[in-house]
Amino acid sequence: MFNSVLLEGQLEWNFLLLFILAIVAILYALLLKHFTNIKIYHVRPILFFISLSFFFLMLGSPLSLISHLSFSFHMIQMSILYFIVPPLFLLGIPFKFKVKVLSYLALILFTILFFLYHLPIFLQTLYQFSFLHKGYTVFLFALAILMWWPIVKMRDKRFAVLSGLLLTPACLLFIINGLMGGIANPFLQGLTLSLCLPENINVADLFDFKINPRFDQIAGGVIMMGLHKFGLMLISHFNHQL
Repeated sequence: MFNSVLLEGQLEWNFLLLFILAIVAILYALLLKHFTNIKIYHVRPILFFISLSFFFLMLGSPLSLISHLSFSFHMIQMSILYFIVPPLFLLGIPFKFKVKVLSYLALILFTILFFLYHLPIFLQTLYQFSFLHKGYTVFLFALAILMWWPIVKMRDKRFAVLSGLLLTPACLLFIINGLMGGIANPFLQGLTLSLCLPENINVADLFDFKINPRFDQIAGGVIMMGLHKFGLMLISHFNHQL
């Protein structure tokens, strides 16, 4: 699917992130042991460890690079990172407190920043500054945690409906843009900036991968909507077991 020789050294695992997440997992296990009666093999800890695993796969594995090959691949990565990992992470935490005011602000900011992230001009600017791109991703994840908190910890159905309503326009814009003809994949341009390649090499030539831009963006919008709804279903299912 791709030229492994030219990309050697790029498709690597982020062992620093893996080490940090391992420390988080160990601290979590120690806190459970000393402050709760929850066993490490119970549902709550398992969900927490699954959330860390998904987080690492989305940001610390070669999938984080391959996801930029198409808009739909990228939306799978982003949707798992922001719509699946946060609720699993929060389901794994055995305590709760109210952060509702912050959550409303987080939801609004997340919706705006998530949409801006997928504008080609904005995206290309982020990719030119690695630290800015990483900081933006971390900030979005923090907002996602706050956004999901009332839904997971307080079981606030009205907030769940509101989150769906605010995120739906962004999904529909991606779908409508695809129906109107679509645009060239902006993520390949961003990928070019993140790879150490000779100037005469076009990143698109490295991958034996072709996808219709219209279908790609329609699929991306549908995937985003679908995984958000799937995240809500996960919460509903596991909240009855915890």
